[in-house]
Amino acid sequence: MKSFLFYFIRVFRKDHTNPSPGLNLRMMHGINRVSIIMFAFALLVMLYRAIFK
Repeated sequence: MKSFLFYFIRVFRKDHTNPSPGLNLRMMHGINRVSIIMFAFALLVMLYRAIFK
């Protein structure tokens, strides 16, 4: 669980080691962020339905 949290924090933190990543890489990271947020939202909805149904 700890490694998942570290990965989750690392995904949303800006990387300052490479000042100019390519457009494709930036788009890929943006899509990954959106997919992680959607997955977390779906888990919350499923948990809510399981508890309050």
